[in-house]
Amino acid sequence: LQYGIVLDAGSSHTAMFVYKWPADKENDTGVVSEHGMCDVEGPGISSYSLNPPAAGTSLEYCLNQALRDVPKEKHVGTPLYLGATAGMRLLNIADPQASDAVLRAVAATLKMYPFDFRGAKILSGEEEGVFGWVTANYLLENFIKRGWLGEWIQPQKKTLGAMDFGGASTQITFETRDTIENPRNEVMLKLYGQAYKVYTHSFLCYGRDQVLKRLLSKLLQTESYQETVSHPCWPMGYNKSLLLSSIYDSPCTEKERPSLALNTTITLVGTGNGNLCTLYVSKLFDFTNCSFSHCSFDGVFQPKVSGNFIAFSAFFYTVDFIQTVMGRPVHLPGDLKDAAETICATSWSELLQKAPKLEKRLPDYCAVSTFVYLLTTKGYSFNNHSFPNIAFQKKVGETSIGWALGYMLNLTNMIPAEKPSSHKSMLYNYWVILILLFVVTTLTSLVTAVCLLRHSKSSII
Repeated sequence: LQYGIVLDAGSSHTAMFVYKWPADKENDTGVVSEHGMCDVEGPGISSYSLNPPAAGTSLEYCLNQALRDVPKEKHVGTPLYLGATAGMRLLNIADPQASDAVLRAVAATLKMYPFDFRGAKILSGEEEGVFGWVTANYLLENFIKRGWLGEWIQPQKKTLGAMDFGGASTQITFETRDTIENPRNEVMLKLYGQAYKVYTHSFLCYGRDQVLKRLLSKLLQTESYQETVSHPCWPMGYNKSLLLSSIYDSPCTEKERPSLALNTTITLVGTGNGNLCTLYVSKLFDFTNCSFSHCSFDGVFQPKVSGNFIAFSAFFYTVDFIQTVMGRPVHLPGDLKDAAETICATSWSELLQKAPKLEKRLPDYCAVSTFVYLLTTKGYSFNNHSFPNIAFQKKVGETSIGWALGYMLNLTNMIPAEKPSSHKSMLYNYWVILILLFVVTTLTSLVTAVCLLRHSKSSII
């Protein structure tokens, strides 16, 4: 077996994935699987801008686990990557020097381990989207697969679109035959000899955590920063006091920053008003301006969604909460809308009773469910016909869906641009021999049976 390690340094936390694959099946597909996974304790590495060395230290627990997960004799040859996403993209906008310092500190820690460290970098939104799409379709064997005789087969299946919803950004990526009017949204890929024209876009500041900050900012603006402000998306019976600095510490909200001192405290009181919540969440999007034939929102071109989609990360967790905690099905857009309204109308004490272990995130499910409904329907234009084509999933088999696997596959060149049709496995030769033996044995048996039958008949005569 060979191994690879990818650290997914997201905006709210970092996760480490250890992958494995049979060494004698280079450039095979569907054979890379998740061998181990570790959630790094604490926030994402972008949170350590004032203390960069702590960003590196935070990774040590999981890296020590990787030492155990990967056999010692394989350490030196195991590639190790760190990819940072929207949290670090935001820090790089706000303070490029701090961003560089964090990456240097992280790299210094990674170099201390015996793995083959191949770099720590900030992924662009487009890379994040495309690698997530590659991961999902690779795991589902939509590019190429081994036939039962060991030969390469183009499955003749359409690829799935991929939708990712992280802490600071959200991505949509799908194959399309339509003209992509903005070249920045077009990616041409050649995988296993097949060309793919893919549309992708990443919306910075539209991840879960940043959406909630932007929503708070809108509410405070409307209420003129009074000492006590109603929050229609929080449940009745829930209230909390916040420092303005916790809302305006991001490039996503800094343009709306008030002249008040950032150490000012404001108390927000939940009112559980679903209709008013929808009104405020919809203000986070701009559905009016579009210089293309069709836009999703904020003037961003998007062709019509087509085919099946897989939605992961916070998309999965949101819908999973609706289905498992609230006991509501999600088949159509109306189901999602009704479920969001039900969550908004449920009191804090009722929610706590239903899911005490989720206390930290419970107040925000009303807002996040409403956001997911508006994003998928008004934003991406899924309707009653296309919405059922979305599968909300966390994993394919035992492997997590996300950009990390696609990133590693790309950097280790495990998906060739040319179709490896000439490379048939040894398994194929064995199958041919077995089939020939089977045919010969069957024919011999038939001939023997016929001879015996004739012999018995002649004996009777």
